[in-house]
Amino acid sequence: MRRLTLFLAAAVISTPLFAMHCPADMAKIDAQLENNPPSDPVVLEQVRSLREEGQALHEAGKHSESVEVLGQARALLLEE
Repeated sequence: MRRLTLFLAAAVISTPLFAMHCPADMAKIDAQLENNPPSDPVVLEQVRSLREEGQALHEAGKHSESVEVLGQARALLLEE
């Protein structure tokens, strides 16, 4: 019972942290798209699509999924 309580408390505390992380990731992606976009149009479209999906997940309250999708977009930008 004690472990369950600690787990639930950690989950409640971490949810707002993910929520604050999403806008920061979106801003980083937007800045890189504006200042140094990928030269490959396929990669550019993938990044834009993942960025939009991440924002939709964030707005739906699915912050951990949003962080994951936005991380994929950032990884594509770093590879470029």
